[in-house]
Amino acid sequence: MKKKRLLIALIMLLLLSTYSIQDHSFFSSKFNIKKIIIQNNLIIENEIVEKKLSYLYDENILFFSRKNLEIKLKEISFIESFKIKKIYPDKLIVKIFEKKPIAIIQNKKEKNYYTEKGEIINFSELEMYKNLPIVFADKDNFKVFYFKLNKIKFPIDTIKTFYFFDSRRWDIVTITNQLIKLPAENYEKSLKNFLGLKDYNNFYKYKVFDYRIQDQLILK
Repeated sequence: MKKKRLLIALIMLLLLSTYSIQDHSFFSSKFNIKKIIIQNNLIIENEIVEKKLSYLYDENILFFSRKNLEIKLKEISFIESFKIKKIYPDKLIVKIFEKKPIAIIQNKKEKNYYTEKGEIINFSELEMYKNLPIVFADKDNFKVFYFKLNKIKFPIDTIKTFYFFDSRRWDIVTITNQLIKLPAENYEKSLKNFLGLKDYNNFYKYKVFDYRIQDQLILK
């Protein structure tokens, strides 16, 4: 790979020493971008990226502004990062890395995706994310709660719904329709207890696990 890059650099140096940069008749005809290939995008449609980058066609592949390209791509909310590969003389490969939603924040009538990095993305119906848990809370409260769930290794993919109350406590509904009613303080202890109960034979018989009273568990 290093030898290939060195060879390309030497060829470019030779060309630059032979042709003046002001000689547009050479550079425009030989190194204008003619094709842009989009890779690794699962959610974002090719057409959306291509439209953002359409200004690059007939730009010189040697001298186009990467900063301008970055600004254009960052306008697409699902893009986390990207990589650019130049295929000389006239092709660009754009590899997209998308943000990963882990929940849907429902705040009054507004919906947004919430990513694993705590970012908000405008909501749209996506088949890939139709089974994400719904969070009835603001993103700041959920960010703290999500951090603590990860800390105790609580499986997020087993949760269907999160509810946050003005009393500063949470209810959780699992995908097996079991309701976990948590206390306002030290709820990590309650969640660990819930995980420990899963090994018991009668675990799925109960539909309510009420931890609101300190050091007590009420089963229903």
